[in-house]
Amino acid sequence: MKVIDTHAHLEELNDVQRALAEAREAGVIKIVGVGSDSKSNQRILALAKQFSEMVVPALGLHPWNLEHDPAEEIKFIEVHIDECIALGEVGMDYWIDRDQELQRRTLETILKIAVEHDKPAILHSRGAWQDVFELVRESNIERAIFHWYSGPIDLLHQILDLGYYISATPAAEYSRHHQRAIVETPIERIVLETDTPVNYRGMEARPVHVLRSLNAVAKLKELSPEEVAEITTRNAIQVFRL
Repeated sequence: MKVIDTHAHLEELNDVQRALAEAREAGVIKIVGVGSDSKSNQRILALAKQFSEMVVPALGLHPWNLEHDPAEEIKFIEVHIDECIALGEVGMDYWIDRDQELQRRTLETILKIAVEHDKPAILHSRGAWQDVFELVRESNIERAIFHWYSGPIDLLHQILDLGYYISATPAAEYSRHHQRAIVETPIERIVLETDTPVNYRGMEARPVHVLRSLNAVAKLKELSPEEVAEITTRNAIQVFRL
């Protein structure tokens, strides 16, 4: 089986080369390395050059890192826009103590950049699902992935109606809200990811654990792992134009 990890914070790993090797042995053919601020964006670009056969870069500005005016971070993204395949991880999060208006303005700006350069957006929307969706819809962006979606099901259907995707993480093994979203989403609109190195019930994620996401989706959708691998890999290739 060939699979793609569409969301990994590779710069947070201390043994990237080893992590890529074990993932490759398990059938992972590509990993989308996502950035979250200028420092991580620089690191992701460097890793993508060093491991170009496997790592593709996305440049982002995570809402958790919005503690000041993000002008410099946004400028970095604009300067390096042609070097990345997507903008992410970007979005809004109402479960943290960050200025919501600043989050909104920042996401609006990044979505404009994505539209102007025809890049997909990888969206963090925890607790802000409705507002993120409204901004995405208003932006008229063509391609978007709602990362680790666990929000309202009625909103999920609106997301799917616009042709967007959700991603499945290893939390699909146990998270009731995430599981419900996966069950409600056609397999043709699901991509797999790990969110490396997030800790899932005591186990720190690595890209190889995209197989956990794969098997959880297969169980929830009552499909074979082979079929899930084939379809979700095709989905990832399509949304990222790999």
